[in-house]
Amino acid sequence: MRTAQIERKTNETDIKLALNLDGKGNSKISSGCGFLDHMLTLFARHSRVDLELSCIGDTFVDYHHTAEDVAICLGGAIKDALGEKKGIVRYGDITLPMDEALILCAIDISGRGGSYLAFDIPAYKVGDFDTELCYEFFAALSRESGITIHLRQLAGTNSHHIIEGAFKAFARALKKAITIEEKFKDEIPSTKGVI
Repeated sequence: MRTAQIERKTNETDIKLALNLDGKGNSKISSGCGFLDHMLTLFARHSRVDLELSCIGDTFVDYHHTAEDVAICLGGAIKDALGEKKGIVRYGDITLPMDEALILCAIDISGRGGSYLAFDIPAYKVGDFDTELCYEFFAALSRESGITIHLRQLAGTNSHHIIEGAFKAFARALKKAITIEEKFKDEIPSTKGVI
């Protein structure tokens, strides 16, 4: 089983995270931010990973440190659980509709993390979640996981739908990329021989 556990404690957050890449999409999420919990729950369901997360953060300030540190832990767990990355498809992409929103996501588990996002999110907040934290989340996740992430908003006017579409699209692309190709299960998908 491709699993990982991460514990991270700073002056801003105290996080415990458990991840199973070969799960069924089950989740138990408590980040202290309802909107982030919603995004991580649907991320787990659509990527078919099992995810448990508890975070106690300085939410009296705002959700910045919580969102970024949760992404750091999730990215680190994905990287750890993938190990040498033998047999993975490596690439994943999808164009995902979420009502009026349409999101394109393409990823490469390259070992060279980079987050390339193009959104036009009309609202500054969804509930009490600052929508700019979507950028911070994927930047931290890509950096820690070593995954190159391209996310593009092709259409959309509802801020909730745009962000939810982004999380679902990333989840679906990740599901493809982490799939093991049985025929090549002992090969690392790179001419370098390492990712």
